[in-house]
Amino acid sequence: MIRLLLADDEDLLRGALAALLSLEDDLTVVAEATTSTDAVRLALEHRPDIAVLDLEMPPTDGLRAAEEIRAGRPGTHVVLVTRHARPAVLRRALAAGVRGFVPKTTPAARLSEILRDIAAGRRYVDPDIAASALTEDDCPLSARELEVLRAARTGASVAEIAQQVHLAQGTVRNYLSAAMSKLGATTRHAAAHHAWQQGWI
Repeated sequence: MIRLLLADDEDLLRGALAALLSLEDDLTVVAEATTSTDAVRLALEHRPDIAVLDLEMPPTDGLRAAEEIRAGRPGTHVVLVTRHARPAVLRRALAAGVRGFVPKTTPAARLSEILRDIAAGRRYVDPDIAASALTEDDCPLSARELEVLRAARTGASVAEIAQQVHLAQGTVRNYLSAAMSKLGATTRHAAAHHAWQQGWI
């Protein structure tokens, strides 16, 4: 029996997926979560074989939850499910040890097959997402610039960003200015939104 954790902040979708997967003889849903924080906690508590995580899930996101699950429970494989399949996110997901990356348009029967493959030690990446990832331009921003934009995306002030990333406010302003210039953005919020749309943060 393949034990599953499902995490999605949309109750209707999560419930429907749980019902459909539970119809399979070899799949069982052992826990459901509505936030990335709960997903990590329940993964450590229930020790599922596979955690199926929505990528766009508060308060952080599915990728951050995947990293924490992999750190605390290496035996649990992670599958990310998303509506917005940004190729840069795929690269980050694979680097974090995610075993599957599928769009939300995937039929439940096909997802069941993918989960069986992953439980057997294989990987799965949606072919369209993989093709896009191969042709996408590299991110022009440095790791520090991405870090301050990630903090800026929450609407944090420069002082709050500085506290979060442990840098001086002047240094944060310099990184934000450099990122804005590289992206042709007029505000830090616009730069952060652009970086998020591209899947860089």
